[in-house]
Amino acid sequence: MGALHAGHMSLLEQAKSATDITVASIFVNPTQFNNREDLALYPRTLEADLRKLEEAGCDYVFTPSTDEMYPQSSEVTLKLGSIANELEGKFRPGHFDGVGLVVSKLFNIVQPQKAFFGQKDLQQYFVIQKLISEFNFPIHLFMVPTKREPGGLAMSSRNERLASSDRQEACLLYQALQKAQQLLLQEHSIEQAKKEVKELIASSGRLQLEYFEVVSTADFKPLKKVENKQSTALCIAAEIGGVRLIDNLLLIS
Repeated sequence: MGALHAGHMSLLEQAKSATDITVASIFVNPTQFNNREDLALYPRTLEADLRKLEEAGCDYVFTPSTDEMYPQSSEVTLKLGSIANELEGKFRPGHFDGVGLVVSKLFNIVQPQKAFFGQKDLQQYFVIQKLISEFNFPIHLFMVPTKREPGGLAMSSRNERLASSDRQEACLLYQALQKAQQLLLQEHSIEQAKKEVKELIASSGRLQLEYFEVVSTADFKPLKKVENKQSTALCIAAEIGGVRLIDNLLLIS
């Protein structure tokens, strides 16, 4: 959705290494925002984004207007099932319905053979994987690892809205995920991991934890016990300085 950073550019780098022609889309999609203020404040830096993509060797950039993508009020909605109702879907009602709708449009317009999405939005990746499967899109989906700032904070367009002190404090999210990962790999319980995460986030005094869950990537339902480490993910969301941040780790990369 624009405000490109090194994480986005890593998607392009992966795409260029695996394809003959690369296409990037930049579109701040209104149907995936359940908070109108969040939509209004979302950073828009199109000119800078286009320069970055050109310098990195992107072949085409698709930058439609809202009127082009939604020429009339859309009456079509997508219901992507239980995976879209957990975590982000629960805290941002309708979010993944909007994601599914716009990604379906973009896939139909561009008709790619391969699509590259970041691990940073892990639940979104698996929602799109389901979308591709359910609609029989002839597309191979690739997950690109999360790029991080020096302190470990996951790169995000929303980081531009963080004050420098908040940015430093937000690094606790990654530290909490690493601590939980370590505990779970040492066979500690999910309850113990959650306790440690809550205590670490609470030590900040400024971060407000929205959720920390250990989930199965099959459906993103919270787990009570880790049974399949290969399909287990740790997901966290918190707010600081009025900015909502999410992050995750796969239990085993």
